[in-house]
Amino acid sequence: MKRLAIFDFDGTLFDSIWDVLECFNRTLEMYDLPKFTREDLIPCLGGNIDEIVSLVLGDNNTPENLEKVKTTYLDFYNSSKKELTVPFPKALEILEKLQEKDVILAINSNRLTYSLEELIGKYFSEIDFIAIEGHNHENPSKPDAYGVNEIIKKADVNADEAVYIGDSITDILTAKNAGIDCIIVKWGYGLQKDFEDEYLLEVIDDFEEIVKYF
Repeated sequence: MKRLAIFDFDGTLFDSIWDVLECFNRTLEMYDLPKFTREDLIPCLGGNIDEIVSLVLGDNNTPENLEKVKTTYLDFYNSSKKELTVPFPKALEILEKLQEKDVILAINSNRLTYSLEELIGKYFSEIDFIAIEGHNHENPSKPDAYGVNEIIKKADVNADEAVYIGDSITDILTAKNAGIDCIIVKWGYGLQKDFEDEYLLEVIDDFEEIVKYF
């Protein structure tokens, strides 16, 4: 049985794409750059903020554009009410159920740490996460195993007692690099080819399917 559940955030616990899309399109419009649809944005997600902005810019990616688009986007995003960023159905329920079973819970995301803490405090304040490892510029971001290794160390468990729960290829690679099992959810922003990766423990379309591993 597993003892530690490490969750990705965006696309796994939270549906956050609409606020991200709105803020990016406001930014792109300001600089006369092509705007995006939801489908355009999905393949750009998963990396840290610099990687996402680089993919959003595409052929317009220059150091100057990267910096100004990133800065403006973060200004818009940080000041937004994020009313469209909400937990997926049953996310809180399953976290509470795992917590009642004394499962150690943690989050590892490429979202900036302060943003994670803001949303977790708003929606998951009753959940006792042992660690929230977001993107900090001084540390490697996913798919580097740094955040996962820090969580495992803090939880004081063996790698085979941990499972990573995410939605995309970034999460699969993170789990691979850390040498732990990986479950992928189908309700997030992953692609069909991600669901067919042979490394996966399971691909699920209902949060309840997680519980059997603990």
